[in-house]
Amino acid sequence: MSITTDKKLKNLLEQWPSGLVATSPWLKKMSISGQLAQRYLKSGWIESLGRAAYKRTNDEINWYGGLASLQQQLSLDVHLGGPTALSVKGSAHYVRLGKERVFLFSALDQKLPKWFLDYDWGNPIEHVKTSMLPSGIAVKEYEFNGMDIKISAPERAILECLYLSPKNFDLLECYQIMEGLTTLRPKVLQALLKRCSSIRVKRLFLYMADKAELPVLKHLNVDEIDLGKGDRMIIKNGVYNSKYKISLPKELVDYV
Repeated sequence: MSITTDKKLKNLLEQWPSGLVATSPWLKKMSISGQLAQRYLKSGWIESLGRAAYKRTNDEINWYGGLASLQQQLSLDVHLGGPTALSVKGSAHYVRLGKERVFLFSALDQKLPKWFLDYDWGNPIEHVKTSMLPSGIAVKEYEFNGMDIKISAPERAILECLYLSPKNFDLLECYQIMEGLTTLRPKVLQALLKRCSSIRVKRLFLYMADKAELPVLKHLNVDEIDLGKGDRMIIKNGVYNSKYKISLPKELVDYV
């Protein structure tokens, strides 16, 4: 290995944050060509995670190191959302990141690279493609385990939880989480509800906020929120709520 190559390798390893996945565009910015990356691979300095993605040899990587690479290096419009976002920020009914599913949200046309989807992160990855909310609104950068990742604010995250329910997330747990969300910001929530395309999600949120007597409800202008017309069946043979015109699980309605 030449002196120049050795200097590049030394610089690369010094600048490579522990736990971060390196993609080809990032390596290119570090003056590492594809050919040079292959030399480092053969020499055992780096390991391949799949096409155009690498980790430092013996480095432990996690899903958030992969997500940071998707966001920062590949500029993909994908963020941590729903119950995972609330767990990360400690707002879930109970923090349960262990082996639980990690929910990533994106626009309908956003694809994730094969290396990210195929790698065993220790947590199942759920990529949720939806147009329920506009991209970027109430999504902020947040430091988690040393990684800066884009994550839903609690106001957006709870709406994403409701979007997943009842098929992919329990409605009663959604309500139990919402009971603790006493500091939701009215302006942020008003903007989200006005731009939310899901009538079901908006009605569910207002029902739960009403039931939980959340302070934010007093500051929302419901007249500005399109709640659609007609009934919405959340589950079959549910308990009908005439105020919000939705049928709900009996265990949720009876929960105190």
